Amino acid sequence: MIVVVDTNVLVSGLLSPFGPPARIVRLIASGDLAICHNAAILSEYEAVLRRPRFQFSPDAVEDLLEYIRTYGILATARPLPAPLPDPDDEVFLEVARSGGAECLVTGNIRHFPEKRCCGVRILSPREFIDFFRSSVP
Repeated sequence: MIVVVDTNVLVSGLLSPFGPPARIVRLIASGDLAICHNAAILSEYEAVLRRPRFQFSPDAVEDLLEYIRTYGILATARPLPAPLPDPDDEVFLEVARSGGAECLVTGNIRHFPEKRCCGVRILSPREFIDFFRSSVP
């Protein structure tokens, strides 16, 4: 399954081994999910995951990023017809639209008003886990 994962979901999943975000990180690591991305998303992942306050191992961050680069799906972002409330979120929706992602998973659903999402399914981590379970035979 191809998805776009907002940075906040990765951070949450790495900070705590429990809960839906951690399950999503495990699904990525197991190869059950392919992350659709572009250079801007990878750059944001790297910048945020390397923040000292999170205390993530630099080697672990590099391993995760390399895994996403290798096994993820690189997509060219197509500009949105209308802006989102937070311009920093636009790249995630642009990549989801152009990369054929089944959904965008985010902890900030309110940043993605339905009328501006061009038909892309926006799911919280909990909603995504339920969706994933229902789609696996």
